[in-house]
Amino acid sequence: MKQKLSTYFAGRNLPREIFNDCIGSLLYAIGIYYFASNADFAPGGISGVAIIINYFFHFLPIGTVSLILNIPIILGSKRYLGVGYLLRTFRTLVISAFFMDLVVPLLGMYQGMHLLAAIYAGAFSGAGLAIIYNNNTCTGGTDLVIMSARKVKPHLSIGQITMVIDGSIIFAGWLVFKNIDAVLYGFLFTAVSTIVIDKMMYGFTAGKLAMIISDDSAEIAKIIGQKIMRGSTRLLAKGSYSGSDKDVLLCACNRAQQVQLNQIVKEIDPSAFVIILDYNEVRGQGFLPHD
Repeated sequence: MKQKLSTYFAGRNLPREIFNDCIGSLLYAIGIYYFASNADFAPGGISGVAIIINYFFHFLPIGTVSLILNIPIILGSKRYLGVGYLLRTFRTLVISAFFMDLVVPLLGMYQGMHLLAAIYAGAFSGAGLAIIYNNNTCTGGTDLVIMSARKVKPHLSIGQITMVIDGSIIFAGWLVFKNIDAVLYGFLFTAVSTIVIDKMMYGFTAGKLAMIISDDSAEIAKIIGQKIMRGSTRLLAKGSYSGSDKDVLLCACNRAQQVQLNQIVKEIDPSAFVIILDYNEVRGQGFLPHD
């Protein structure tokens, strides 16, 4: 155990990690406590369960309930996820409970439209979770269940597992709040938070991958390098119909550079075949560093 703890602390920038946990937990707590807890719906995850419990037992704070519910999940996930990750998760849970129960309640609760509450709850929660996920930790709950389930049943997709778990909790809100709107707001919360998480985690590093098939590939690669300062990779391919050898250029670029790239290809070879794909991130020279 001592060796595992020393491995956990070795080489870690704990002040930075704790700072990121605090920022992420603050945003997450604003989403859950300030916006969602008074809007008569249950988000997915353990926070949704905690909101339902708090609805019946007002003296039980949401953050503390979430922390308590997560303890057996953390212990059960130890076998699959390792001690280091679960220690980071427990640290995040404690920080999150602090902001959820002691800091954000000082702001009061949002008293406006439930529809707006669901949208902004999803936005703030998604932003907080994105920061927490980028910190190589999580808020426990269904995240740990999903990752553990994937270890046991790798053929199941994350979407399938999430749909079953979070969907069950959201539909439970229908029975508790006795209003179908609780289900609609719950799924709206999930949709907004998912979009925000994806945009924050991948949106700033996402871009385009161009696949260019042309008889003038060498000239196209040269001009791309000169005008938009991007390298290209030439792959040898063979046409299935003609049987002739073809060069395929691969070029990763951002969205603005894609417009220039299209113009270059059009000027050099208007008959070129161009495929544009999306990518979430690229690591290597000229892009993100390798971790």
